[in-house]
Amino acid sequence: MSMRTKVLGLVDVMMRVPPVLVIDEILKIGMGLPTRFYPETNPPQSPVAEDVGFLADADTPGAAADAFVALKAFFGLGDAAQSPVIPTASPLEQSIDNASKSAMKDGMLSTGFNMLMTELSHDETLSDVLSITTVKFMICLFGFLSAACIFMLWTRHLVMVYMFLTSLGLTFLSYWSNVSALALMERSPCILEDLISLNTTRLLDSGGVIMSLAPHVMAQWFMGMLFAYIHLGPRYELLQKSMPIIFTSPILVAMLPLPKHVVEHLPVIAGTTPIILTLVTMVYSSMEASRTVYNGYQYAMNFVTNFGLSALIENEWQRLNVPNVLRVFWTIRIIQGGYALAVADSNEPFQLFPAIEKLLVDGCETLTAVLGMTGVISMICHYIGRGFQWFLMTYDNDEEKSLGTVSAVLFYILALQTGLTSLSPEKRFVRLCRNLCLLMTALLHFLHNIVSPILMSLSAARNPSRKRHVRALTVCAFLIVTPVSLLYYLWLQRSISTWLLAVTAFSVEVIVKVLVSLATYTLFLLDARRQFFWEKLDDYLYYVRAFGNSVEFCFGILLFINGAWILIFESAHNATGGAIRAIMMCIHAYFNIWCEARAGWSVFMKRRSAVHKISSLPEATPAQLQAFDDVCAICYQEMYSAKITRCRHFFHGVCLRKWLYVQDRCPLCHEIMMYTEKAEENVPEPEPAEAEQAEHLYPRDDANNAGATGRLPERAIAADATEASTAASTSNAATESAAVISEAAAAAAEARSASVSASSSNASFITASNQPPTPSATSATSAAAAVATAAASNTTHIFRVTQEQQ
Repeated sequence: MSMRTKVLGLVDVMMRVPPVLVIDEILKIGMGLPTRFYPETNPPQSPVAEDVGFLADADTPGAAADAFVALKAFFGLGDAAQSPVIPTASPLEQSIDNASKSAMKDGMLSTGFNMLMTELSHDETLSDVLSITTVKFMICLFGFLSAACIFMLWTRHLVMVYMFLTSLGLTFLSYWSNVSALALMERSPCILEDLISLNTTRLLDSGGVIMSLAPHVMAQWFMGMLFAYIHLGPRYELLQKSMPIIFTSPILVAMLPLPKHVVEHLPVIAGTTPIILTLVTMVYSSMEASRTVYNGYQYAMNFVTNFGLSALIENEWQRLNVPNVLRVFWTIRIIQGGYALAVADSNEPFQLFPAIEKLLVDGCETLTAVLGMTGVISMICHYIGRGFQWFLMTYDNDEEKSLGTVSAVLFYILALQTGLTSLSPEKRFVRLCRNLCLLMTALLHFLHNIVSPILMSLSAARNPSRKRHVRALTVCAFLIVTPVSLLYYLWLQRSISTWLLAVTAFSVEVIVKVLVSLATYTLFLLDARRQFFWEKLDDYLYYVRAFGNSVEFCFGILLFINGAWILIFESAHNATGGAIRAIMMCIHAYFNIWCEARAGWSVFMKRRSAVHKISSLPEATPAQLQAFDDVCAICYQEMYSAKITRCRHFFHGVCLRKWLYVQDRCPLCHEIMMYTEKAEENVPEPEPAEAEQAEHLYPRDDANNAGATGRLPERAIAADATEASTAASTSNAATESAAVISEAAAAAAEARSASVSASSSNASFITASNQPPTPSATSATSAAAAVATAAASNTTHIFRVTQEQQ
């Protein structure tokens, strides 16, 4: 990115900050609504309770008592003497109650709207409220919407708005400067007489009126030149050149001996010309502004139609550069507050930590301030993720890219849930620190999501670089020591509360996840150092991960119960936060409890079914494994124990169990691997010699594989066709052995195209002829069967057996 692009981007960000400042000031005064409409609902507490500490639960005893009282009242328990005292209603509540009683008395449907308004107008409290509050609220609402619209303008239109506002501001600034200059001239001797008489003593006096008027004259001249350059009205050449003179004219004309009432109106007369130009600009720009709004609406609708609402929001978010705007806004706000604290007149010495506390409290006073703090926290978390990524020597991790975004969303949701902006400054600082602790525990979870795949890749790839192993293990140690230290401090210094339970659950969960990752990493390293295939590795991994998932599931239920308690008994004073907490609890219950439970149960049932199916398969004997003399077709590892499928293929039991999670068909020939009780009738029995020869080619356990030669009904036609082709090849092979092998290869290709399995190929070879074959025919037939079987099973030992027989 070039320097010019960076500078223009910074200018665009700075131009969008003033509307956010205006919105923040409007929210700071509560949209013009009186603060008495929102009384403090929490009862006063003792100084001891308020002095527990920055993380203490100051409202825990009162909240618990109120919770039990509310619970008794909800179920109708207890007496009226123990019921809480109803607080005095606010003026707005009294007005609403009077209006409701009037509507209930005469009937809402029978009483006309005018009559209802008449009843409301007789209420003095409501009249006083409406006369003051409504006007303020409407003005604040108009300013809020105007600032929001200005913030969302394109850069070209935003520049035009700022040019218009600057020209209007220059007009009023010029009027104020002229009024100040005329007041100064009124208290001083006549400047014209001094000029005519060349009274250099008074003219050159450093404290004289000339020296006092010189800055005003230069400022008026400069403002006139600037107005002529930036105003959007008609640009006539004579008017443009005379604009500095028009701005300076009240001071120059006031030197003449004019009546006092004429001099007083000179600033108004001088400001008439720029005001007229500004009004003309407003008239000319009104149509363009409406056209711009309509075009923006059409653009948004077309974008939503073609790409969707989420794409529109993402596109506008990037165009407006919202995160950087919020960060710059919050930084300016904090600098402004720090400057006010630095220049404040106070007899006490400046203290750093109280000043930081004051700035943090003011930094989350409004929703826009919370958004700005969210942007800063997002940037901090982003660079924390980048730092850990650099330390782990990895440069392509999607989790790191979303670390800042997820942290920002989490912090803002916590702020809304806890009603951060509506709390008093003392409680706001306590709640902010609690939210930051929860965010830190969530950040530890994100860091674990970064280091866990690296651990798995290092152990699975058998990476010899010790530096990468040491760094990954160092991060894991950090992820264990940090939550343990935090929990030790919190449980040692603070009393138990719902917030402390949540922090504890998150911290213990991240510790368990790190331990599970380390156990998995250790098992893979041990497997890498073993010289033989470790069949129990899959079982150990399953047990370790099942333990970790079970702990996470239990803590998910605990957090749901904890959130339900907070929602029912501790969120009564914050309706917005309670609604957001209820939505988040529903999301948590569905994704973290229901979906996890369903997925875990599905995995358990699949594993149970696979284990049951594997146990029904016969185990290969050492003699069969020695005759097979090949690797497992799934994992390509040596087989020291194996299971024999229905189609007479050999696999590791653990490999076959993993395959059964996906499907029940053989990986090689796609036959059903499990044994079935259904066997076809009228299957010709093979001759003893042929059966013995087939058994020698592909050994199997007859005691556990009695139904292996049975064919499915839908494959009978294909098997008969294969038998006929094999019989033909056998008769031809009696005359020429090369032709026999070619015919056998053709028969094998035909068998593959007809989806004939290895078992049906062997059966057709065995039952090809009821007559004792000649030696040459027997040899040729054996070769044909070997070729067909090798083509079906993709094994190599049959070729060796065939060559020995030939």
